[in-house]
Amino acid sequence: MSILAGTTRGLFRVSNGDHEQLLDARGVRELIRIGEMTFAGTSNGLYVSGDGGSSWRSCGLEGLTVWQIRGAADGQVLYAAVEPTGLWRSDDGGNHWIELEAVHRVPGAANWCVPVQSPMAARARALVVDAQNPDRLWAGVEVGGIIHSSDGGRSFEHVLPGGNPDIHMLFADPSRPDVLYVSTGYGRLDGVAPMVEGNAGVFRSDDGGQHWTYAWKGVTPRYSRPMCIDTRGACPLTVACAPTAFSSVTDPSGAQAMLLQSVDHGHSWRSLGDPAHSPSPANFHGLAVHPAAAGDVLTGTDSGEVWHVTSEREWTRLAHGLPTVLAVLAA
Repeated sequence: MSILAGTTRGLFRVSNGDHEQLLDARGVRELIRIGEMTFAGTSNGLYVSGDGGSSWRSCGLEGLTVWQIRGAADGQVLYAAVEPTGLWRSDDGGNHWIELEAVHRVPGAANWCVPVQSPMAARARALVVDAQNPDRLWAGVEVGGIIHSSDGGRSFEHVLPGGNPDIHMLFADPSRPDVLYVSTGYGRLDGVAPMVEGNAGVFRSDDGGQHWTYAWKGVTPRYSRPMCIDTRGACPLTVACAPTAFSSVTDPSGAQAMLLQSVDHGHSWRSLGDPAHSPSPANFHGLAVHPAAAGDVLTGTDSGEVWHVTSEREWTRLAHGLPTVLAVLAA
Protein backbone atom coordinates (compact mmCIF):
# COMPACT_ATOMS: atom_id res chain seq x y z
CA MET A 1 0.00 0.00 0.00
CA SER A 2 1.18 3.52 -0.78
CA ILE A 3 0.35 6.80 0.95
CA LEU A 4 -0.19 10.26 -0.49
CA ALA A 5 1.39 12.95 1.67
CA GLY A 6 0.58 16.61 1.14
CA THR A 7 3.28 18.93 2.46
CA THR A 8 4.27 22.57 2.62
CA ARG A 9 6.42 21.96 -0.48
CA GLY A 10 4.61 19.52 -2.69
CA LEU A 11 2.67 16.28 -2.90
CA PHE A 12 4.52 12.99 -2.42
CA ARG A 13 3.83 9.29 -2.71
CA VAL A 14 5.18 7.24 0.20
CA SER A 15 5.86 3.55 -0.38
CA ASN A 16 8.21 1.00 1.20
CA GLY A 17 9.97 3.67 3.23
CA ASP A 18 10.77 5.86 0.22
CA HIS A 19 9.00 8.90 -1.19
CA GLU A 20 8.73 10.52 -4.60
CA GLN A 21 7.28 13.89 -5.52
CA LEU A 22 4.14 13.80 -7.66
CA LEU A 23 3.10 17.46 -7.71
CA ASP A 24 5.13 20.63 -7.29
CA ALA A 25 2.65 22.76 -5.37
CA ARG A 26 2.87 24.73 -2.15
CA GLY A 27 0.72 24.06 0.87
CA VAL A 28 -0.98 20.77 -0.04
CA ARG A 29 -3.29 20.73 2.97
CA GLU A 30 -6.20 18.66 1.62
CA LEU A 31 -6.29 15.16 0.12
CA ILE A 32 -9.58 13.38 -0.43
CA ARG A 33 -11.08 10.74 -2.69
CA ILE A 34 -14.61 11.45 -3.93
CA GLY A 35 -16.12 8.95 -6.32
CA GLU A 36 -13.42 7.89 -8.78
CA MET A 37 -11.34 11.05 -8.38
CA THR A 38 -8.69 12.19 -5.91
CA PHE A 39 -8.48 15.90 -5.07
CA ALA A 40 -5.59 17.94 -3.66
CA GLY A 41 -6.22 21.37 -2.17
CA THR A 42 -3.20 23.68 -2.30
CA SER A 43 -2.16 27.25 -1.58
CA ASN A 44 -2.88 28.03 -5.24
CA GLY A 45 -6.04 26.23 -6.20
CA LEU A 46 -7.31 22.70 -6.63
CA TYR A 47 -5.83 19.69 -8.44
CA VAL A 48 -7.46 16.42 -9.43
CA SER A 49 -6.20 12.95 -10.34
CA GLY A 50 -8.10 10.14 -12.01
CA ASP A 51 -5.40 7.50 -11.64
CA GLY A 52 -4.89 7.30 -7.90
CA GLY A 53 -2.44 10.18 -7.74
CA SER A 54 0.10 9.30 -10.42
CA SER A 55 -0.83 12.30 -12.57
CA TRP A 56 -2.54 15.58 -11.73
CA ARG A 57 -4.22 18.48 -13.49
CA SER A 58 -5.48 21.83 -12.27
CA CYS A 59 -9.24 22.08 -11.85
CA GLY A 60 -9.81 25.66 -10.84
CA LEU A 61 -9.80 28.00 -7.85
CA GLU A 62 -6.39 29.40 -8.80
CA GLY A 63 -5.23 32.14 -6.48
CA LEU A 64 -7.16 30.72 -3.53
CA THR A 65 -5.92 28.54 -0.69
CA VAL A 66 -8.11 25.43 -0.71
CA TRP A 67 -8.54 24.02 2.79
CA GLN A 68 -11.16 21.35 2.19
CA ILE A 69 -13.21 19.66 -0.54
CA ARG A 70 -16.37 17.68 0.13
CA GLY A 71 -19.16 16.46 -2.11
CA ALA A 72 -21.97 14.13 -3.03
CA ALA A 73 -21.40 10.41 -3.24
CA ASP A 74 -21.27 10.48 -7.06
CA GLY A 75 -18.61 13.21 -7.09
CA GLN A 76 -20.62 15.59 -9.27
CA VAL A 77 -21.68 18.18 -6.68
CA LEU A 78 -18.59 19.49 -4.89
CA TYR A 79 -17.93 22.26 -2.40
CA ALA A 80 -14.62 23.96 -1.65
CA ALA A 81 -13.73 25.82 1.56
CA VAL A 82 -11.10 28.45 0.85
CA GLU A 83 -8.97 31.27 2.21
CA PRO A 84 -9.79 34.16 2.30
CA THR A 85 -13.12 32.98 3.69
CA GLY A 86 -15.33 31.68 0.93
CA LEU A 87 -17.28 28.68 -0.27
CA TRP A 88 -17.44 27.57 -3.88
CA ARG A 89 -19.71 25.01 -5.54
CA SER A 90 -19.29 22.85 -8.64
CA ASP A 91 -22.10 20.85 -10.23
CA ASP A 92 -19.90 19.04 -12.77
CA GLY A 93 -17.21 17.32 -10.73
CA GLY A 94 -14.94 20.36 -10.44
CA ASN A 95 -14.79 21.54 -14.05
CA HIS A 96 -16.60 24.79 -13.28
CA TRP A 97 -17.06 26.66 -10.01
CA ILE A 98 -19.35 29.39 -8.67
CA GLU A 99 -18.83 31.30 -5.44
CA LEU A 100 -21.58 31.12 -2.83
CA GLU A 101 -22.00 34.83 -2.21
CA ALA A 102 -24.45 34.26 0.65
CA VAL A 103 -21.48 33.44 2.89
CA HIS A 104 -20.54 37.11 2.93
CA ARG A 105 -24.07 38.13 3.94
CA VAL A 106 -23.96 36.17 7.20
CA PRO A 107 -24.27 38.71 10.05
CA GLY A 108 -20.82 39.55 11.39
CA ALA A 109 -18.94 37.99 8.47
CA ALA A 110 -17.08 41.23 7.78
CA ASN A 111 -15.43 40.93 11.21
CA TRP A 112 -14.17 37.36 10.87
CA CYS A 113 -10.37 37.14 11.15
CA VAL A 114 -7.49 35.18 12.66
CA PRO A 115 -6.69 37.38 15.69
CA VAL A 116 -2.90 37.16 15.82
CA GLN A 117 -0.83 40.26 16.60
CA SER A 118 -1.35 41.46 13.03
CA PRO A 119 -4.81 40.00 12.26
CA MET A 120 -4.99 37.79 9.18
CA ALA A 121 -7.91 37.00 6.90
CA ALA A 122 -10.26 34.36 8.24
CA ARG A 123 -10.50 31.09 6.35
CA ALA A 124 -13.21 28.54 5.68
CA ARG A 125 -11.30 25.40 6.54
CA ALA A 126 -13.87 22.71 7.40
CA LEU A 127 -16.80 21.20 5.49
CA VAL A 128 -19.50 18.61 5.97
CA VAL A 129 -21.77 17.79 3.04
CA ASP A 130 -24.71 15.41 3.25
CA ALA A 131 -23.66 12.79 0.70
CA GLN A 132 -27.29 11.89 -0.07
CA ASN A 133 -28.60 15.46 -0.14
CA PRO A 134 -25.73 17.74 -1.18
CA ASP A 135 -27.86 20.85 -0.69
CA ARG A 136 -27.29 20.34 3.06
CA LEU A 137 -23.87 21.54 4.16
CA TRP A 138 -21.99 22.91 7.13
CA ALA A 139 -18.80 24.97 6.97
CA GLY A 140 -16.40 25.97 9.73
CA VAL A 141 -14.58 29.31 9.69
CA GLU A 142 -11.35 30.09 11.55
CA VAL A 143 -12.19 32.46 13.26
CA GLY A 144 -15.89 32.97 12.63
CA GLY A 145 -17.98 29.97 13.66
CA ILE A 146 -20.08 27.44 11.78
CA ILE A 147 -22.49 28.27 8.98
CA HIS A 148 -25.21 25.89 7.78
CA SER A 149 -27.22 25.79 4.57
CA SER A 150 -30.16 23.61 3.60
CA ASP A 151 -30.58 25.09 0.13
CA GLY A 152 -27.28 24.46 -1.59
CA GLY A 153 -25.62 27.63 -0.32
CA ARG A 154 -28.25 30.19 -1.31
CA SER A 155 -28.64 31.10 2.37
CA PHE A 156 -26.84 30.32 5.63
CA GLU A 157 -27.51 30.35 9.35
CA HIS A 158 -24.72 30.94 11.87
CA VAL A 159 -23.92 29.02 15.07
CA LEU A 160 -21.12 29.08 17.65
CA PRO A 161 -20.46 25.77 19.43
CA GLY A 162 -19.98 26.66 23.08
CA GLY A 163 -19.68 30.29 22.02
CA ASN A 164 -16.39 29.38 20.29
CA PRO A 165 -15.79 30.81 16.78
CA ASP A 166 -12.31 29.23 16.36
CA ILE A 167 -13.29 26.30 14.14
CA HIS A 168 -10.68 23.82 12.88
CA MET A 169 -12.26 20.55 11.70
CA LEU A 170 -15.83 19.36 11.29
CA PHE A 171 -17.13 15.82 10.75
CA ALA A 172 -20.47 14.02 10.69
CA ASP A 173 -20.91 10.64 12.34
CA PRO A 174 -21.17 8.04 9.54
CA SER A 175 -23.82 6.10 11.44
CA ARG A 176 -25.89 9.18 12.38
CA PRO A 177 -25.52 12.01 9.85
CA ASP A 178 -27.10 14.65 12.10
CA VAL A 179 -24.43 14.05 14.75
CA LEU A 180 -21.60 16.52 14.15
CA TYR A 181 -18.19 16.89 15.79
CA VAL A 182 -16.04 20.02 15.72
CA SER A 183 -12.49 20.66 16.93
CA THR A 184 -11.69 24.15 18.20
CA GLY A 185 -8.94 26.42 19.50
CA TYR A 186 -8.89 29.58 21.59
CA GLY A 187 -9.16 32.40 19.05
CA ARG A 188 -11.83 35.03 19.55
CA LEU A 189 -12.70 37.94 17.31
CA ASP A 190 -11.39 40.36 19.95
CA GLY A 191 -8.18 38.43 20.64
CA VAL A 192 -7.59 35.08 22.36
CA ALA A 193 -9.25 33.44 25.34
CA PRO A 194 -7.68 31.31 28.07
CA MET A 195 -8.33 27.66 27.27
CA VAL A 196 -10.36 26.28 30.15
CA GLU A 197 -12.79 23.43 30.61
CA GLY A 198 -15.80 24.01 28.40
CA ASN A 199 -14.50 26.63 25.96
CA ALA A 200 -11.99 24.77 23.76
CA GLY A 201 -11.55 21.22 22.55
CA VAL A 202 -14.20 19.07 20.87
CA PHE A 203 -17.94 19.80 20.77
CA ARG A 204 -20.75 17.51 19.58
CA SER A 205 -24.17 18.30 18.13
CA ASP A 206 -26.94 15.70 18.00
CA ASP A 207 -29.35 17.78 15.92
CA GLY A 208 -27.48 18.92 12.84
CA GLY A 209 -25.69 21.82 14.50
CA GLN A 210 -28.59 23.55 16.22
CA HIS A 211 -27.34 22.77 19.73
CA TRP A 212 -23.88 21.76 20.96
CA THR A 213 -22.47 19.98 24.01
CA TYR A 214 -18.90 19.90 25.25
CA ALA A 215 -17.32 16.51 24.45
CA TRP A 216 -13.85 17.21 25.92
CA LYS A 217 -14.64 17.11 29.64
CA GLY A 218 -11.57 16.42 31.72
CA VAL A 219 -9.36 16.12 28.63
CA THR A 220 -6.10 17.99 28.03
CA PRO A 221 -4.48 19.46 26.06
CA ARG A 222 -7.42 21.45 24.72
CA TYR A 223 -6.13 23.00 21.49
CA SER A 224 -7.55 20.48 19.02
CA ARG A 225 -7.06 20.59 15.26
CA PRO A 226 -6.89 17.51 12.98
CA MET A 227 -9.69 14.96 13.26
CA CYS A 228 -10.77 11.89 11.34
CA ILE A 229 -13.67 9.51 11.78
CA ASP A 230 -13.82 5.87 10.73
CA THR A 231 -16.83 4.39 8.96
CA ARG A 232 -16.11 0.92 10.36
CA GLY A 233 -16.96 -0.73 13.65
CA ALA A 234 -17.88 1.76 16.37
CA CYS A 235 -16.91 4.67 14.08
CA PRO A 236 -13.80 5.64 16.09
CA LEU A 237 -13.19 9.40 16.23
CA THR A 238 -9.52 10.42 16.45
CA VAL A 239 -8.32 13.91 17.37
CA ALA A 240 -4.86 15.48 17.54
CA CYS A 241 -4.33 18.15 20.17
CA ALA A 242 -1.60 20.30 21.72
CA PRO A 243 -1.31 22.92 24.48
CA THR A 244 -1.31 25.84 22.01
CA ALA A 245 -1.11 26.55 18.30
CA PHE A 246 2.59 27.36 18.61
CA SER A 247 3.85 24.96 21.28
CA SER A 248 6.10 23.15 18.80
CA VAL A 249 8.24 26.30 18.50
CA THR A 250 7.70 27.94 21.90
CA ASP A 251 8.04 24.96 24.25
CA PRO A 252 11.58 23.63 24.84
CA SER A 253 10.09 20.12 24.95
CA GLY A 254 8.43 20.52 21.57
CA ALA A 255 4.77 20.40 20.62
CA GLN A 256 3.66 18.21 23.55
CA ALA A 257 0.99 16.88 21.18
CA MET A 258 -1.32 13.94 21.76
CA LEU A 259 -3.50 11.63 19.66
CA LEU A 260 -6.76 10.78 21.42
CA GLN A 261 -9.54 8.46 20.29
CA SER A 262 -13.17 7.90 21.26
CA VAL A 263 -15.30 4.87 20.37
CA ASP A 264 -18.45 6.10 22.15
CA HIS A 265 -19.28 9.28 20.22
CA GLY A 266 -17.06 11.54 22.30
CA HIS A 267 -18.27 10.53 25.75
CA SER A 268 -14.83 9.20 26.73
CA TRP A 269 -11.32 9.37 25.29
CA ARG A 270 -8.10 7.37 25.45
CA SER A 271 -4.59 8.11 24.27
CA LEU A 272 -3.14 6.39 21.20
CA GLY A 273 0.35 7.46 22.23
CA ASP A 274 3.19 5.01 22.71
CA PRO A 275 6.01 5.91 25.14
CA ALA A 276 7.74 8.08 22.50
CA HIS A 277 4.54 9.98 21.70
CA SER A 278 3.02 10.59 25.12
CA PRO A 279 3.27 13.45 24.45
CA SER A 280 4.89 13.89 21.05
CA PRO A 281 7.62 16.51 20.50
CA ALA A 282 6.40 16.85 16.90
CA ASN A 283 2.99 18.29 16.13
CA PHE A 284 0.40 16.33 14.17
CA HIS A 285 -1.15 17.97 11.12
CA GLY A 286 -2.33 15.39 8.60
CA LEU A 287 -4.68 12.77 10.05
CA ALA A 288 -6.67 10.15 8.15
CA VAL A 289 -8.21 6.72 8.53
CA HIS A 290 -5.89 3.79 7.76
CA PRO A 291 -7.55 0.95 5.80
CA ALA A 292 -5.87 -1.83 7.81
CA ALA A 293 -8.39 -1.97 10.67
CA ALA A 294 -11.08 0.07 12.38
CA GLY A 295 -9.46 2.64 14.63
CA ASP A 296 -6.10 2.65 12.83
CA VAL A 297 -4.96 6.05 11.55
CA LEU A 298 -2.30 7.69 9.42
CA THR A 299 -0.73 10.87 10.70
CA GLY A 300 1.84 13.34 9.41
CA THR A 301 4.02 15.64 11.49
CA ASP A 302 5.68 19.02 11.26
CA SER A 303 9.02 17.15 11.44
CA GLY A 304 8.34 15.52 8.06
CA GLU A 305 7.31 12.06 9.19
CA VAL A 306 4.35 9.83 8.31
CA TRP A 307 3.16 7.24 10.83
CA HIS A 308 0.73 4.33 10.92
CA VAL A 309 -0.83 4.26 14.40
CA THR A 310 -2.97 1.28 15.40
CA SER A 311 -5.85 1.28 17.86
CA GLU A 312 -3.53 -0.81 20.07
CA ARG A 313 -1.03 2.10 20.29
CA GLU A 314 1.53 0.56 17.97
CA TRP A 315 3.47 3.13 15.91
CA THR A 316 5.20 2.36 12.60
CA ARG A 317 7.10 5.10 10.80
CA LEU A 318 6.35 4.99 7.07
CA ALA A 319 8.41 7.99 5.95
CA HIS A 320 10.79 10.67 7.19
CA GLY A 321 12.72 13.52 5.62
CA LEU A 322 9.65 15.13 4.07
CA PRO A 323 8.72 18.80 4.41
CA THR A 324 6.06 19.53 7.05
CA VAL A 325 3.23 17.07 6.36
CA LEU A 326 -0.18 18.74 6.18
CA ALA A 327 -2.39 15.95 4.79
CA VAL A 328 -2.28 12.18 4.33
CA LEU A 329 -4.39 9.70 2.39
CA ALA A 330 -4.10 5.97 1.76
CA ALA A 331 -3.64 5.58 -1.99
